[in-house]
Amino acid sequence: MNPFSRPSTLPFRLPPFAEITEEHYRPAFLEGMAEQRAEVAAIGANPEPPTFENTLLPLERSGQAFSRVAEVFFNLSSSHSSDFTNALEEELAPLLAAHADAVRLDPALFARIAAVHEQRDALGLDPESRYLVERYFTEFTLAGAGLSDEDKAILRDLNARLGVAGTRFEKNLLADTNDLALVLDDVAELDGLSAGEISAAALAAESRGLAGRYVITLVLPTSHPYLAQLTNRGVRERLLAASRARGIRGGVHDNRALVLEITALRAARARLLGFANHASAVTADETAKTPDAVADLLGRLAPAAARNALAEQADLQTVIDSEGGGFTLAAWDWAFYTEKVRRARFDVDSQALRPYFDVERVLHDGVFYAATSLYGVTFTEREDLVAWHPEARVFEVAEADGSPVGLYILDLYTRDSKRGGAWMNPLVSQSELLGTPAVVCNNLNVPKPAPGEPTLLSYDEATTLFHEFGHALHGLFARVTYPKFAGTSVYRDFVEFPSQVNEMWLLWPEVLANFAKHTVTGESMPHELVDRIRASATFNEGFLTSEYLAAALLDQAWHLIDADTVVTDVAEFEASALAAAGLANEAVPTRYASTYFAHTFGGGYDAGYYSYIWSEVLDADTVDWFTENGGLSRENGERFRQHVLAVGGSADQLAAYRDFRGRDARIQPLLDRRGLT
Repeated sequence: MNPFSRPSTLPFRLPPFAEITEEHYRPAFLEGMAEQRAEVAAIGANPEPPTFENTLLPLERSGQAFSRVAEVFFNLSSSHSSDFTNALEEELAPLLAAHADAVRLDPALFARIAAVHEQRDALGLDPESRYLVERYFTEFTLAGAGLSDEDKAILRDLNARLGVAGTRFEKNLLADTNDLALVLDDVAELDGLSAGEISAAALAAESRGLAGRYVITLVLPTSHPYLAQLTNRGVRERLLAASRARGIRGGVHDNRALVLEITALRAARARLLGFANHASAVTADETAKTPDAVADLLGRLAPAAARNALAEQADLQTVIDSEGGGFTLAAWDWAFYTEKVRRARFDVDSQALRPYFDVERVLHDGVFYAATSLYGVTFTEREDLVAWHPEARVFEVAEADGSPVGLYILDLYTRDSKRGGAWMNPLVSQSELLGTPAVVCNNLNVPKPAPGEPTLLSYDEATTLFHEFGHALHGLFARVTYPKFAGTSVYRDFVEFPSQVNEMWLLWPEVLANFAKHTVTGESMPHELVDRIRASATFNEGFLTSEYLAAALLDQAWHLIDADTVVTDVAEFEASALAAAGLANEAVPTRYASTYFAHTFGGGYDAGYYSYIWSEVLDADTVDWFTENGGLSRENGERFRQHVLAVGGSADQLAAYRDFRGRDARIQPLLDRRGLT
């Protein structure tokens, strides 16, 4: 029997990974889609007048078999892909688009949803149920449910083509990222890296059949962390060049044609749906509501960020000149000389921080400790439960009274089969209607050291772990009736807010004192070093804000294109967009160039990469609230949990924020944090 054909009998309905084989996925997808279409058809064919109970409830119960296989497969294809997953994902792309359209564009179903929506005031629904009606009506309308049959046929074709193009973009990016990894022959070329990082490079080479050599694998953003450490300027230049070459080298993995195809298809679909462009279609159902609101925020930040970056650039050039460097600061020099200035100005050496960030201490005595202090939950590793890869670890989460919460899975290390970046996704979503608990996972891309050596995180990697765990807490703590609202199923420009807030606990005194012990001496991180880290908090923010804003504005530029505009040159379009934003600085490349901008062309954050800074307005304001109210305490944690995390997507998220904060968020804390005042 196919393991996906029935609910798992494992604790918390953890998928039975030990039983699942490649042969199970395709039939499970086909049967799951067919089952949901039959369920939807039955709702539409119901001869009884539409009610909440005979329309919305069965719709929420539909597709459970499809969800079981989809959650597992798409996590696998992201975290441990193979020729099998790549081929199946390409085969499925148009089928999945057609399936989504079969549900969203079903005229009988939409007619019943619209009828319930029309009478929602008279139905006596509880707030979550009423919101469910409103969300379905809005989402189906924006998806094209009210179009004519002729326009629906056009829409289905556009959606299918977009599904295929987005899948190909991601597969090309993974292949080119692996192919462009930097191979070095001499360990001297790795001067500046720690012993653990050098052993990780040797291990990466060995895994590729290159024993005796060294491989630096690429990360998703343009700037690689090792650029801050490598002393060999030529190696730094090669590493950055490799990163920026992804998707533009010609051949089968070139993504330029796909970028143009995807943006044109999205523009055509937006027009069909009645919008001026794709950005308008996306923001219509986000908290921002319009591209103008996004442009207003980004436009307020970009000039100050660019000015700050130029000032930082001048400082770095001064250091180069004082050393007799004899060259002009280039993009591959920025991080290296920033570290020099950081050490000189603040006496903070990023490499010297690593021994204080042993991953086991960061995880147990930092990430978990903060969650226990705030929310009372505890974490117990379940070595008897297996996940999709031997390196993925399973933890059971329990309330302070021992009652169950769910499972948390951490897949920490990078590998060639894992896409770049870091993310959270659910394997099982909490729902009272379905009686399902929460099973969530975090994927990161930390280089794996040689056997027997500790995994020492960089400051940024530790921050990423706290960030992604914030998403995990959102998934674990949401307490909703309907699966549609589970966990992080919120507006896209709100979803980063809880995860960004969770970053604050990394440097919180009680948390840092609990985990930041030197891996050799066992001594706590000195207080004066902590003070210097905090003092340097806004250092290099001109660069960091500029590279982020460049990507966010580039994402907006692509999706403000209307259906009549034809773009033929990706590089020319990028240059024009960055110049228009005042962010065309060769020394500060955009965080993601178009051909490796997975957030926007691989799907998920298209016309929505602004979400990080939009959410950070809420985040910075919330950090102020925690600070003003005593910080790390159960009382504060419970307030944040009940008013934000537990709500999931079951209510308007900005209204939930007002309930938590007592007012709307203010932008000033963000400006202060990023040095933009």
